[in-house]
Amino acid sequence: MSDAGQYAMNESGVESGFGRRAAGLAVAVLLACAAAAGPRVGRSDEGYDLLRSKAYLPADFDQEVFDALWTAWPEPLRSRAEQASVEERRRMAMDRYGLDPDPDDPSRSLQYVRGADGAWTMSCLACHQGQVAGRVIPGVPNSNYALETLTEEVRLVKVKQRKPFGHMDMGSLLLPLGTTNGTTNAVIFGVALMRHRDADLNIVQRPPRLDLVHHDMDAPAWWHYRRRRGLYADGFAPKGHRMLMQFLLVKENGPERFAEWEDEFRRIEEWIEALEPPRWPWAIDATLAEQGRAVFASHCASCHGTYGKGEEYPEEVVVIDEIGTDRVRFDSLTLEGRRDLNNSWFGHHGGDVERLRNPGPTNGYVAPPLDGVWATAPYFHNGSVPTLWHVLHPDGRPAAWRRTRAGYDQPRVGLEIATAEAVPAKLPSAERRTWFDTSKPGKSAAGHDFPAALDEAEKKAVLEYLKTL
Repeated sequence: MSDAGQYAMNESGVESGFGRRAAGLAVAVLLACAAAAGPRVGRSDEGYDLLRSKAYLPADFDQEVFDALWTAWPEPLRSRAEQASVEERRRMAMDRYGLDPDPDDPSRSLQYVRGADGAWTMSCLACHQGQVAGRVIPGVPNSNYALETLTEEVRLVKVKQRKPFGHMDMGSLLLPLGTTNGTTNAVIFGVALMRHRDADLNIVQRPPRLDLVHHDMDAPAWWHYRRRRGLYADGFAPKGHRMLMQFLLVKENGPERFAEWEDEFRRIEEWIEALEPPRWPWAIDATLAEQGRAVFASHCASCHGTYGKGEEYPEEVVVIDEIGTDRVRFDSLTLEGRRDLNNSWFGHHGGDVERLRNPGPTNGYVAPPLDGVWATAPYFHNGSVPTLWHVLHPDGRPAAWRRTRAGYDQPRVGLEIATAEAVPAKLPSAERRTWFDTSKPGKSAAGHDFPAALDEAEKKAVLEYLKTL
């Protein structure tokens, strides 16, 4: 068990769900990539291979830094690492930062590109490839990713090794990267990066904005991409290979590099479009699920779509006052910011995108597709709700919770968690980020109260049906 898991079990007053952990999950993380998503996804897919092998950003750190990260860890973890082998330290580091070892070479991470010179470079898979119950799944949100903690500790080691800071080391001094593991300040990353570009992606000198509203977001499942026309929580951005390149806007990448890489991102988009949602791997009560299908069709399908033969997805925007979920994301991005992105090079890539070219004021959030929803915990755009049971039972949502590394709560369909009335006081910053605190701005778990129309039997049936999607 990880030190994080031991901490949660020993913290007084914390209700633990760790006893349900299946044996061998940590080993399964190392071995499961081959069975990752669906039959159309494999290691030979060109787009996936590009994400795994080509660095589109400057390096974040090198192998020497990664192998010394343990020296920045708190006790007793540091002493354990000191006594461990190099291979075991690397495994411990990946566990601490929410990275998954490559089954072909456990010294490498599936979320970073490691070059021949030992340089580690973040890829899109850092947020968009994680594990569920020990099974690594391309396209699933990485709900373990501890980007802020990794960056802080990389910076400490670089100081000891007298190495220069990279773009993440410097950027994190100005922008928070994520206040809870598994979520990131991704929306504001994009706003900050576009601030210093014109519509053709030429670098322009502008003073930084000091009015940005920082907030954490949960990455969407990539197999939902093919069902969407507009991207992001409010659907304002036109889907396309260029929009996938938005987060490459570091100063080292000028317009010529975006043009050079455009065809490669067409291949990456093709791979994303081909991703299949993973199937629920455990038993399903078919009779109960069929009852749930009827309840879902009556109460949920008008927003979330239908599934199976003749499936349809309406991409319905639900008015913010009706959905009632946290509105910080809704308020944080201005109409001008949306239009600047859509009218830039990123928004002009062909296709039927005119309705998104000049977006009007948004009035809410898009109800997401639910294919493979069992694997996409936590839920809501900010990742505030740990299981589907909690989605269906708003009054039961925990005020503070933390997940285990690879535990899965089958009865409630979602993350295995420990809960508390409040986050324990005076935690070190890395430990604090393992907790989700719904009292913080942008992190509310309120809203989506529609299940109140269902009785308990109907909720149980819907929960069973959702496993089948």
